[in-house]
Amino acid sequence: MDQRTLGGDNITSLRGRYLQRVTEALPEAASEAGDWPIHQDHCFARVVLDTLFQGVWYDHIDGTPAYEQLSIEELREAIEIADRMLENGEPTVESLNRQSLEWRDH
Repeated sequence: MDQRTLGGDNITSLRGRYLQRVTEALPEAASEAGDWPIHQDHCFARVVLDTLFQGVWYDHIDGTPAYEQLSIEELREAIEIADRMLENGEPTVESLNRQSLEWRDH
């Protein structure tokens, strides 16, 4: 059953779009490209969420799974970040991954 906000937004649909990008589309694109610095879904989730919060995501979210804690606006922005990674490929993935690791002191 779809969950909707008081404003009528379908949060279930947005969560599904986010998950599709992070668990399917981005890993598949990475596999096809071969030169991306990350390939696993949990790495893409880290990069997208860290970029969303401009820092380590778990410093901003209480509870897991993280995507279920995001607001409508945060979900939309997370999807936009994932779409940007898909559209721009390796240069964007590399840049956002590097920034994520810097926030994590790696």
